[in-house]
Amino acid sequence: MAKTTYLKVKDHSVSGEEFELIQNSEYGFLETSPQPSLGKLPDYYKSEDYISHTDSQRNLFEKAYHLVRQFSLKKKLKLINSFASKEKNLLDVGCGTGDFLQTAKQNNWKIFGIEPNEQARDIANKKNNNAVFKTDQLLKFQPNSFDVITLWHVLEHLPNLEEQISILKKLLKPNGNLIIAVPNYKSYDATHYKQFWAAYDVPRHLWHFNKASVSKLVLKQAFKVVKIKPMWFDAFYVSLLSEKYKSGKMNFINGFWIGLLSNLKSLGTKEASSLIYIIKNN
Repeated sequence: MAKTTYLKVKDHSVSGEEFELIQNSEYGFLETSPQPSLGKLPDYYKSEDYISHTDSQRNLFEKAYHLVRQFSLKKKLKLINSFASKEKNLLDVGCGTGDFLQTAKQNNWKIFGIEPNEQARDIANKKNNNAVFKTDQLLKFQPNSFDVITLWHVLEHLPNLEEQISILKKLLKPNGNLIIAVPNYKSYDATHYKQFWAAYDVPRHLWHFNKASVSKLVLKQAFKVVKIKPMWFDAFYVSLLSEKYKSGKMNFINGFWIGLLSNLKSLGTKEASSLIYIIKNN
């Protein structure tokens, strides 16, 4: 079957290499091609600018990121609290430096995290009493263990996509909730910036989703998307980075304007820069 190239995109933050985005005919998402081997993939994360793996606040951009993150943590907590059962067992996959887990722990959740990056995992464990584990530990949790499983901008990084969804299905309790946040390549900022759109972030992002593709993917494991929510701040963050990739400098005025425009347009289209999918275990 012939493969359709959607776009050619450069790795702007680490390697400078060029990759193709290939349309997946079964699900409708885009695939990064070629995808790095599992052995080589960690090399593409070796950058001081990979902000989710550090707690650094070296400049105005990073300080703004952490300020927004504090607001976002409260919104995420409110969301998971709406699904709280008596046990309140939470698994955060790809938990980075563990701030979300720490926030949940302070609100009486029993927390567990998975983080493949050693540096980020060490920071997370200092905050969370060693509740964060390597990726291979995911298979050691008992089936039906968790009320809520979250992946905040993580699914796009995971190789063996269908297998990962299958594992999460087994770990989630009946009627549990899977929460997935991913960039949306159908958003206005994505179509505006095209190959410079920072949320493509090849090859760290192996997959690039739209609403239909997420629904099809999880339906195969008898999951159902019950609600989709926008992540308003992502449009600004992504647009600012996209301006840097496009022009070589951080153009705050242009980035803010495109981010605002993307959010305003999404009020009608429902195609925000990033989307949170609330998914029920049927």
